[in-house]
Amino acid sequence: MNTGTLSEKGWVVIPQELRKRYHLKKGDKVHFIDYGGMVAIVPISQEPLKDAAGMLKGRTSLVSALLRSRKEDQDRGR
Repeated sequence: MNTGTLSEKGWVVIPQELRKRYHLKKGDKVHFIDYGGMVAIVPISQEPLKDAAGMLKGRTSLVSALLRSRKEDQDRGR
């Protein structure tokens, strides 16, 4: 587990291992998200559209899966 210490000014150093893994460097911006009892640090993407491209890509078309599911429900009389 990666841990850090909160300074008197509220600064926290993100461990080097995590900075490397998420390609964080000096000057990068992050969001702090409060999940009610837990805080997440989320990097802000410089190119959100490029980073999101293909994220929903899968082997099965979601539309095809939904249509197949509806047909199965119809066949069962729902």
